[in-house]
Amino acid sequence: MLQSWAAHPAHSRGRRHAEAPAPTRDDFQRDRDRIVHSTAFRRLVYKTQVFLNHEGDLFRTRLTHSLEVAQLGRSMARSLGLNEDLVEAIALAHDLGHTPFGHAGQDALAECARHAAPGIGDFEHNLQSLRVVDELEERYPAFDGLNLTFESREGILKHCSVKNAVRLCHAEPGGIAQRFLDNQRPSMEAQLSNLADEIAYNAHDCDDGVRSGLIAIEQLEEVPLFGLHCNAARKEYPGLSGRRLLYDTVRRILSHQVYDVIDATGAAVAAHRPTCIDDVRRMPAMVCFTTAMKEQSTAMKTFLRQALYRHPQVVEMTSRAKQVVRDLFEAYSKTPAEMPAAFAVQSDRVTAVTDYIAGMTDRFALKEHQRLTGRNLF
Repeated sequence: MLQSWAAHPAHSRGRRHAEAPAPTRDDFQRDRDRIVHSTAFRRLVYKTQVFLNHEGDLFRTRLTHSLEVAQLGRSMARSLGLNEDLVEAIALAHDLGHTPFGHAGQDALAECARHAAPGIGDFEHNLQSLRVVDELEERYPAFDGLNLTFESREGILKHCSVKNAVRLCHAEPGGIAQRFLDNQRPSMEAQLSNLADEIAYNAHDCDDGVRSGLIAIEQLEEVPLFGLHCNAARKEYPGLSGRRLLYDTVRRILSHQVYDVIDATGAAVAAHRPTCIDDVRRMPAMVCFTTAMKEQSTAMKTFLRQALYRHPQVVEMTSRAKQVVRDLFEAYSKTPAEMPAAFAVQSDRVTAVTDYIAGMTDRFALKEHQRLTGRNLF
């Protein structure tokens, strides 16, 4: 059922450490299973999206977000003749390196690392996700990490600066970072996972934003994409309101975007006519929205950034979260013995502290902060 330009497990570029094949699963299915059973994946249940973990039980977490991305990705992959298992593996792993407190935690940790090691230190969650699956997971006696396939790893590393690509290629010549130097694309499965991520977080941030009371359905109706489907829901079900109206609107938006991606990607494939995965890597990105949907999606993101992510209440919470990360970084840097021994003994203190903080859940970071500083910022 796979198209010739899809990622075929039998033709995978393999793992960094050779392993015997499994009797009942192909390599991409094994990747997915390893990710699901990893420690980093379990931690996602207590890592935030927009709202901090303690702010409510029904808001999305990194775990529920990853599951939604995987579901959307598999649905589209099936219609496009792409490898569903690879899409699912990438989707489930794409946020493994995220810090506690979402992008606020990432920004604070990057700032701390750059200040501690100018010109060297930094933090980016895609790189950290790769580091998690390549090095930090400790589940196998013969190697560090999860030893995933090339194809899963290239999908996880969806962004990379030239500086970091050069560094990665030095350690792995011609590896997953080479495409950033050669201006090439990843597999269509990786492209699809990336777009599924965008579709998922736009939709669920509308849902969580209304649930939180920080934005209203009436505000969202001014956004063309939301307004179109909200009006359609009301037309089909006169008198519909409240949560049912919100949920039905979000459902329609998701369906509309999924079908749009399927149609636009089919048209791009017909225009470029790839015959194999190597063609995909040399061609422009083919998994895409139509121009009209891209504009509508961008307008939605703009609204959410202004009305939700920059809402005074969210800004206040993220400001406190950043302070927690900064305080933790300072405390562990001055007294490494406060970290577990595996981190405390490392010679590269900046990397050790960064790895330790990045692996924390929201609630563990808050608990550690209170232990080390005697303060409770929330």
